[in-house]
Amino acid sequence: MRKNIVAGNWKMNLDHAAGLQLFAEILNLINNELKGNQEVVVCPPFVHISSLAQLLKANSTVSIGAQNCHHSDAGAYTGEISASMLKSSGASYVIIGHSERRAFFAEDDLVLAQKLDVVLKNELSPIFCIGETLEQRNAGTHFDVIESQLKEAAFHLSDDQFKKLVLAYEPVWAIGTGLTATPEQAQEVHAFIRSKVAEQYSAELANELTILYGGSCNPKNAAELFGQEDIDGGLIGGASLKAQDFVDIIKVFNS
Repeated sequence: MRKNIVAGNWKMNLDHAAGLQLFAEILNLINNELKGNQEVVVCPPFVHISSLAQLLKANSTVSIGAQNCHHSDAGAYTGEISASMLKSSGASYVIIGHSERRAFFAEDDLVLAQKLDVVLKNELSPIFCIGETLEQRNAGTHFDVIESQLKEAAFHLSDDQFKKLVLAYEPVWAIGTGLTATPEQAQEVHAFIRSKVAEQYSAELANELTILYGGSCNPKNAAELFGQEDIDGGLIGGASLKAQDFVDIIKVFNS
C-alpha cells in the first residue's frame, strides 16, 4: 500500500535557534490538529538534524531527512557529509538529485546512481527527484528527460532496493517561481513515471510506489494536487518554513 508523505525541504534557511523553534511549532500543530493518516518528513540543513531528532522522542508520525549526502562512505572530501553520518545523527530520509543540486553543483546521473547506492547501503530512504526544465517542457522532451533520469540513475537497482525509494516529480520551472503545474499536468507525469517503473519492475511495485509532487505546492493548491490518482503527497519548499502552512498542507490527507 502506498504511503502518503509530505516532506518539507528547508533548503539553506534558518539558524539553529530558528530551526528549533519552527520544528517545535510544527510538532505542536501536528499533535493538536492531525489524525496521523500520513507520514511527515522534515529535511533541515545538516547542522540541525541531531537537535531536531532529539526533539522527536516517541513521535513516530514525523521523520528527519537530509537534503543531500556524498556518494562515498568516507574519505578526504572536505565539507561533505556521508550517509552513515546522517544515519547516526538521526536522519532516516535523504533527498537525492534535487534540481538545485543538478543545476548548481553539476550532479549528473552517474553521481546520483552512486548516491542512491550509498544511501540504501546505510538503510536510509532516498527521496529521489526527477523533472524537466521549462526549455525541455516547451520542446516537448520532458517525458524523454524524465525517463532518462530514471534509467540512468535508478533502474540499476534491484526490486527490493527500488521499492525503498520515494520518487519526487519536480518541474524545475515551478520551483520557487510561483508557477505550479496544473493538477492535470502533474498527474500526467506521475502516471508516466509509474508506467515506466511498471515496465522496468512490475505493476505491483509501481502501484505501491510513493510519488510526490514538488513545485510551489501550498495550502491553496495542495488538495487539488493530492487528489490526483498518482500523486501521493508533496516535497514542499517555501511553505515548509511556515509551520501553519506546512501543517495545513499535511491536513489535506485528513479531510
